Amino acid sequence: MASPSTVMALVAALLAACCVSGSAPVVVPVVCLLVAAALLPLRRPDGGTERRVCVLVLGDIGRSPRMQYHALSLSRSGFVVTFVGFSDSKPHPDVLREDSIRMVPVSEVKGLTAGPKLITYVTKVMGQFLQLLVVLMRMELQSHLLLQNPPGLPSIAVAWLVCVLRGSKLIIDWHNYGYTIMALSHGRRHPVVRLAEWYEHFFGPLATHHLCVTNAMRDDLQKNWGIKATTLYDRPASIFREAPVELQHQLFVKLADTYPEFREQGSDEADVERTAFSARDLTDGSVTLRAERPALLVSSTSWTEDEDFSILLEALKEYEGFIKGGASLPHLVCAITGKGPQKEHYRKLIHSLELEHVQICTPWLEAEDYPVLLGSADLGVCLHKSSSGLDLPMKVVDMFGCCLPVCAVHFHCLQELVKHEENGLIFRDSQELAEQLKSLLSELPASGGRLGLFRRNLRSSRGQRWDDNWDQNVLPLLNGPR
Repeated sequence: MASPSTVMALVAALLAACCVSGSAPVVVPVVCLLVAAALLPLRRPDGGTERRVCVLVLGDIGRSPRMQYHALSLSRSGFVVTFVGFSDSKPHPDVLREDSIRMVPVSEVKGLTAGPKLITYVTKVMGQFLQLLVVLMRMELQSHLLLQNPPGLPSIAVAWLVCVLRGSKLIIDWHNYGYTIMALSHGRRHPVVRLAEWYEHFFGPLATHHLCVTNAMRDDLQKNWGIKATTLYDRPASIFREAPVELQHQLFVKLADTYPEFREQGSDEADVERTAFSARDLTDGSVTLRAERPALLVSSTSWTEDEDFSILLEALKEYEGFIKGGASLPHLVCAITGKGPQKEHYRKLIHSLELEHVQICTPWLEAEDYPVLLGSADLGVCLHKSSSGLDLPMKVVDMFGCCLPVCAVHFHCLQELVKHEENGLIFRDSQELAEQLKSLLSELPASGGRLGLFRRNLRSSRGQRWDDNWDQNVLPLLNGPR
């Protein structure tokens, strides 16, 4: 554990670095908090320290699947897990059921509500810093702290400081770069974006170990940040698999209660339970998929700037035009799942389309229902366009776990996941996506053609699942010498 003199030396070094970088006016208050942190009471190591790990995400735990998988793998390996994050939505039931995983909710700090935006942002960061610092310092001593980045401001600095004070090891799991995401809204040269870039470059290398999501990010961290990271590809959990027809029907019936797109219109047969996609014979309980069913297209999103859903909406308008022009294509139901800041903006655009042969809904699904929806769909669409060009969309990993072919928008390093004409197709604009939808969906409901080929390739090329991948790449970091 670091002595007070060591802590003060580190704080002095940080202050000097801030002054040199020209960011002292913003960072000095945070440095003062670092000094105050040295006065907080420290818990001493005990016999259980070696088997305790804190998993920290400065975001909604329920919408952080990779960190939930980390927590479950840690629990399976005999660690006691303290899971810190926002509690806006319910985590997966497996996380809630696990006795060795304790949830510690924190709230998002808003900062000042009046004054310049920069002051509002600075006070928000400082308030969040102090809140996390108090929460982490009051918990039992952990052997490791596993942190998701982004968001890393201010969580990287807090986590580093706590680990210095308490003798724990910090592991950063790099999903992307936070400053590149901020640049989508503010521009690359904005002072806050430049400060965020400096912040990640300064604090990121201070961690003991690093994980990342692609080989491209691993190489970039090594070349430009001096960080040696281990690539831990996202892998689908065991819950992501093709859904049997009985399970599909149960989900369709459940969704039909809320979303008319899943209802069968005009059927009054007393001995048959119908949805738009399936039917159950109530006399013997047998379930079949309807031959005349619409195609089911699924996309998942966090409704942020790095996903341009106008591309999909334009493609769906063109698909509508193909049908009106006489093309033999199935009607289409498009389910776009997720929550996020731009959802209402796109909901208004969707309602203004007035399509006849294409129906669009935006459901929010329970964690246990989402894999079933993917396992029931005909095709997935991914509009994630990485802000850094170095991360891969988790949603495609989950779709592939369900053997669901994907059309994905092109960006650098996507080929590490999506193999064009092998497990899906890559497009660059709405017109190309529309042509891909027309080509692939014209084959339905037959199971042959390219869609069938992509599914067969996905079934035969299943690699490691998450647990094996985690045991190979992460467990050695935790069990190594302290």
